Amino acid sequence: MPVDITRRQDAEAIIREQVVQTIFQDAPKQSAFMSMAKKLPNMTSKQTRIRVLDFLPTAYWVDGDTGMKQTTRQAWDNVYLTAGELAVIVPISEAVLDDAEFDIMGEITPRVNEAIGQKVDAAVIFGVNRPREWQNDIITMARQAGNNVAPATGKDYYDFILGEDGIFAKVESDGYGVSGALAGMTMKAKLRGLRDTTGQPIFKSNMQEKATYTLDGAQMYFPENGAFDPTIAQLVVGDFKQAVFAIRQDVTVKILDQGVIQDPTTKEIVYNLAQQDMIALRVVFRMGWALPNPATRLNEDRTGCPFAYLEPGTPATTQKVTFTVTDNASTPVAVAGARVNVNGSILTTAANGKVEFNLRAGTYPVKVSKKGYAAVNDSVVVESAAVTKAITLAEQV
Repeated sequence: MPVDITRRQDAEAIIREQVVQTIFQDAPKQSAFMSMAKKLPNMTSKQTRIRVLDFLPTAYWVDGDTGMKQTTRQAWDNVYLTAGELAVIVPISEAVLDDAEFDIMGEITPRVNEAIGQKVDAAVIFGVNRPREWQNDIITMARQAGNNVAPATGKDYYDFILGEDGIFAKVESDGYGVSGALAGMTMKAKLRGLRDTTGQPIFKSNMQEKATYTLDGAQMYFPENGAFDPTIAQLVVGDFKQAVFAIRQDVTVKILDQGVIQDPTTKEIVYNLAQQDMIALRVVFRMGWALPNPATRLNEDRTGCPFAYLEPGTPATTQKVTFTVTDNASTPVAVAGARVNVNGSILTTAANGKVEFNLRAGTYPVKVSKKGYAAVNDSVVVESAAVTKAITLAEQV
């Protein structure tokens, strides 16, 4: 005879579930760049000007007791920090807020801050969604200075990083010391695989000690905010104190309970906050940054860069952009030594008046100058093919 019992599925509706009173999540990650670069006083307007040493004076030996003493000059240039704005709106139903067991605002705010740090790092280091007013990103400026190393067969990562032709040497040849390094998390495994001549790991002496990743005394950082793009660079090193940033408006949070939310594309109204009993969390952050790159005795023409990077196995796609600079004579003559400044990346023309850049797709402001000529301001658009551009400099009378 069967014996009836009350089984678990019979009483499932009245069994209390234990709910852990916490949300399991990773700790928010902040901007790696802003923790390593030099912070300037807060900006008081959208644009801040930095005066930068542009030309160094030269001394000359005097020939004999009655030799003629020569003259020299010193010059300065302006570098601008322009505030770019990061912002987001998070609409939330008031009913959802009232029914939630947790402080939804308190949960959202740190994650939005994390997203801001991610966007800053991606724009400054890799140029991802870079505001049009900002100068070139660190990778682009390092590439134009020739401070990029491509992995080659027959060499290991020690050679690529610390060898005579490695990325450290690229920075040092421009007169800077490496103060820090940034890499993706996958770089840890590559570094752990490095061995000395006896086969011992370089980055770990024994299995009991925590590995501290430094390169020739420079601290390594492995950003966990998702901004580091291994398809563009495996490792970025440089003198991070040469990069500066300033905040125009620190992260501000405002709760809106009136107004409408529109679709950015169609401009159609998506939410009416008052009519639908909703609020919206609006977060705004404004900052600017620059790499002034002043003239030094080892980088007098400012064509160097305090950063270098190790390329991935397949380098990011760039296009060759060739500038040809001539004078305005009836029969134009090539102008050698003209400075071509492509949004912060500086190179000088060769004897044939040409200079080549390697740029990713985008629109870049250009300034071409040389002593004795009127400076020319222009722009160049880079898409999916090589670009050639002619610039004419008019002699100053």
